[in-house]
Amino acid sequence: MDEQLNQAPCGFLTLSTEGAIVSMNEMLLRLLGYRRDELVGQHINVILSNSARVFFQLYFIPMVTQKGFVEEMYLSLATNHQSEEIPILLNASMNESSRHKLIDCAFLPMQRRNDYEDQLLLANKVAKDALNKKQIALEELEAKQDQLIKINKQNQNELQLAKKIQETSLTDAFTNDRMQVESYYKASKELSGDIYGFYQINNHQYGVILLDVMGHGISSALVTMSLQSLYQKVIPKGMKPASVMKELDSHLHYLFHNDEEAWHYCTAIYLFIDTEKHTIEYINSGHPPAIYHDKNGRQEELCATNPPLGTFEGIKYNSKTIRYAEGSRLLLYTDGVSELIGYNYLQDLLMKSRNAVSQMKEEILLELNQKENSYYQKDDQCFILIDLK
Repeated sequence: MDEQLNQAPCGFLTLSTEGAIVSMNEMLLRLLGYRRDELVGQHINVILSNSARVFFQLYFIPMVTQKGFVEEMYLSLATNHQSEEIPILLNASMNESSRHKLIDCAFLPMQRRNDYEDQLLLANKVAKDALNKKQIALEELEAKQDQLIKINKQNQNELQLAKKIQETSLTDAFTNDRMQVESYYKASKELSGDIYGFYQINNHQYGVILLDVMGHGISSALVTMSLQSLYQKVIPKGMKPASVMKELDSHLHYLFHNDEEAWHYCTAIYLFIDTEKHTIEYINSGHPPAIYHDKNGRQEELCATNPPLGTFEGIKYNSKTIRYAEGSRLLLYTDGVSELIGYNYLQDLLMKSRNAVSQMKEEILLELNQKENSYYQKDDQCFILIDLK
């Protein structure tokens, strides 16, 4: 790294495509309080805040891989010993000039800008409050409250009916001589943005899908049910994962064409399981990684292969294929599960439990219930357990 770049007034970092730190400049080391030998070769997660790690894996990696660059992504870095979080703007580009592909990243600290923005927002709020007449504001608020009460009373029955329809449309657990499937679903509100389905395509092929639409409530549920009606038609036809995801992505773009305010995106993972060939072909579109565990204790993450559905038009969906051995298991879940009980808990459960998947389901539910007693549930919960016989 040349001296000018090394002393530049912004952080600079070079990553491998697997996320390992290759080099960084002095400015970044001073900003975070590290020595160079403490970071080189480490995964970038060591300098990311907890929230930034998830965002980096689900959005940054798919975006820079797909587009070749990222512009003005807002993240936070963690200083040495996690003592402080520093907000930054990240610009990055794929560098293909060297023998191995590298990702060049520039970090611009944002602490002062955030302070200025907070001051401007506060001044703007005070000015607006001074201009509004108190009596008019109170009358408008009371009128809206009365209107909301009436609407809530009118819609309660409709919401309950919609909830029942959504729940009864989910596929039931099933078992045969090739696999056993167990699932769990719980909405954080009356209606959910999570949805799943598993289908037997023929004697030896199965399709398993899990989706999480952005947000909660009625709007997300409507999008969810619209996507469900589509995949219920295409999956039983035996379409390949790339074709299934393309159909769902195109449907989302069609729903919100030229309507940014109503726009919803969706994370999804789809598995095409062939029990004759002992293969799993999958596509993960920005969804938390599914966990594959074989009977010898080896685990593999089915990580994101594409951005979430509905984000970029014209994406070419790429699938991956793994071979499985009899006695292996799979766990698919939404972030409402992993954020509450922890990804490590799910890994350990698959590693240690010798119980049937129906009993493993009860173990996860017990852990979820215990955590919900301590934390407020903010997200829908959904998971699928698959035993490959």
